[in-house]
Amino acid sequence: MTKLQNCLQNACIYVGSYYKYNNSSLYGKWLNLGDYSDYDELQEAMHELHKDESDPEFMLQDYEGCELFEKLGLIGESFLSPEIYNIAEQINESEYDSEVFEAVLDNFMGIDFQTAYEYVNNFYYGEFANDIEFVEYLYEDDIPFNLPSFVCIDWESTARNIMYDYFESNGHYFKS
Repeated sequence: MTKLQNCLQNACIYVGSYYKYNNSSLYGKWLNLGDYSDYDELQEAMHELHKDESDPEFMLQDYEGCELFEKLGLIGESFLSPEIYNIAEQINESEYDSEVFEAVLDNFMGIDFQTAYEYVNNFYYGEFANDIEFVEYLYEDDIPFNLPSFVCIDWESTARNIMYDYFESNGHYFKS
């Protein structure tokens, strides 16, 4: 798992223009979002790339490594939100990586980033291999140290019952 700052290093957009595309040209260039300190610097690079047009209408013909931004509706063929850099900064300052936020967005479609951010900060428990491992983690401190050896805990059944109050997405566990 990587922080979003590192994900920005892997987030690339292929920037063409509608004018060129409509004139049968796919001319453009892959730009790595991590190479630019903010949205304005990225915009400058996009304008420089298409400086042969007086007022280029940018076309993002392809993009990679932008799953979180796609889920938030911040990137599309003709749209790139300046919020991408603000969100990147906010996640970089958090203790969580982008996969955690993506896991929340997978379960709550249509929420904005601030809501997802608050949800992660309030209800995220961590990453676990399965429900049983998660439930054992939840209750490991509640089991008496001197529990007799003949007492067996059915972790599978316990996990099944406990998971009514939690949800899992890509190995990340949250309180419902």
